[in-house]
Amino acid sequence: MNTRIRTRVLVADDNRLTRLGIVTVLELHDDLEVVGQAADGAQAVTMWRELKPDVLVVDLKMPHLDGVQVTTQLCKDDQNARILVLTHYDGDENIFQALRAGARGYLTKDIEGNELVEAIRALAAGGRFIPPEIASRVADRANRPELTPREQQVLERMAVGLTNKEIAQELDISDRTIGVYVGNILSKLEAKTRTEAVTVARKRGLLQPA
Repeated sequence: MNTRIRTRVLVADDNRLTRLGIVTVLELHDDLEVVGQAADGAQAVTMWRELKPDVLVVDLKMPHLDGVQVTTQLCKDDQNARILVLTHYDGDENIFQALRAGARGYLTKDIEGNELVEAIRALAAGGRFIPPEIASRVADRANRPELTPREQQVLERMAVGLTNKEIAQELDISDRTIGVYVGNILSKLEAKTRTEAVTVARKRGLLQPA
């Protein structure tokens, strides 16, 4: 009789084909068992609480709740929750926010299947799985100043082409104050122009891709 303990995995991704691909890879290994598939973040939280899997593999961008929000909620439930982010997004802000929320691993979807399996096994054993290139980006991000919530609001409006005056009207604050925020944003992103700041912000994951 095979008494080997199997790692129970919940897969959460809003793309059905991606979910099926992940499941197909995991089912090739006798020590892994996919116990559920969630199509959005809210469903992932519900299924985690009902199924109590060993590891959650979660996408970063999903409807209802994104991967960071899912991770935050589940880590409040259980500080030992074993969550692996698997996503297309490789901006240092995406990585930083996910790991800060409590994710124990972070992979991008261009990996090979064996690396995903290795990561799940590492988390199931109580460890972490953060590839060197991901760790390097987190270290770089940790040394940079964060944008304030108001600066983030201004940045998002800069990204859609609003002028300082238009941003001031929308946020109901003075043109002069907006100018200060824009200056802070340029400084923190080490950019010389508004266009460069938006480009850098997209690359780092502070803004959605264009």
